[in-house]
Amino acid sequence: MTAPSVQRQNPAARESVSEFAAVIAESAGMRHALHMARRVATTPLRTLLLNGEAGTGKELVARCIHNAGHHANAPFVSINCASIPAPLLEVELFGTGPSRIETGRKLGVLELTGRGTVFLDEVGEMPVSLQDRLLRTLEEYSIPRFSGGNEATVHCRVIAASKTRLEDRVAARTFREELLARLAVLRIELPPLRERDEDVRLIAEHLLAEATRLQGAPRRQLGLDAIATLRSHRWPGNVRELKHVVERALVVCDVPLIGAEHLTINQRRAGSSSVRGAATFGEIRIPADGKRLRDVEREALELTLQLTDYNQSAAARILCISRPTLARKLRAYGLAKE
Repeated sequence: MTAPSVQRQNPAARESVSEFAAVIAESAGMRHALHMARRVATTPLRTLLLNGEAGTGKELVARCIHNAGHHANAPFVSINCASIPAPLLEVELFGTGPSRIETGRKLGVLELTGRGTVFLDEVGEMPVSLQDRLLRTLEEYSIPRFSGGNEATVHCRVIAASKTRLEDRVAARTFREELLARLAVLRIELPPLRERDEDVRLIAEHLLAEATRLQGAPRRQLGLDAIATLRSHRWPGNVRELKHVVERALVVCDVPLIGAEHLTINQRRAGSSSVRGAATFGEIRIPADGKRLRDVEREALELTLQLTDYNQSAAARILCISRPTLARKLRAYGLAKE
């Protein structure tokens, strides 16, 4: 069983993160998400839902909301609903025993956290049997004792998170529609890293500095070819995947400048197939009797889109044109994806 983690903040720690400084956000999508998170942090709203793919920073944002709130000195408890068997998860959340005076009764985190925050990661994996009990608890702000005794009052804020759309689980009858409505009083969408092109370099440099400190390694910098390679990748694992790539690069690089050849992405050295390989990716053939410039341009666009897996920001950089110009050309040639 994975034990829930508890974080208690002292005033100095609260001050350092209360402005969400721990989250790097230059992209419009992430700025909007943090704007909503800042607004909710100091409100009395007791439940909210964070949606985002694995590795997008849902727990980090949840901690920032807690730290920026009025009860930052209370505990922050993180529970992964997918990693704990149903009987143990029920005990962790609701405790055991019918009354407060029963010898040996264990308090659940919903009661024990006080006015702190309980973060329920992967809430969509919670067994249906526990969803009903959680729904009743959140509606009445108390934990019913089915065997008699006094009910325990619940004061904490509950932040739920899911990497999948809970509406799909509702349609599949594996998640209670009423519980979704209760959790999603406010829903904050965290965009994937592939939609945060402006943030990739900043996050990579931050992760590099952090890895350098933790490893006690010599100071390194990211070269332009490495940055271009990082920005052209689709990042299915999001920030978590980027973190691993940067940490590996720091280990294998023995020169001051980290280049594309030091990056291992998808178990392959990036320098051999990404940016450096872009110049020889595919061919545009021009027959002896000639070819229209329009057709050559269309082929160049198609090859570049294949190279970047339809990442338009990366394609625009390779072609040395702006993103709006690329989008206009894709529409003109009928290559734009819905």
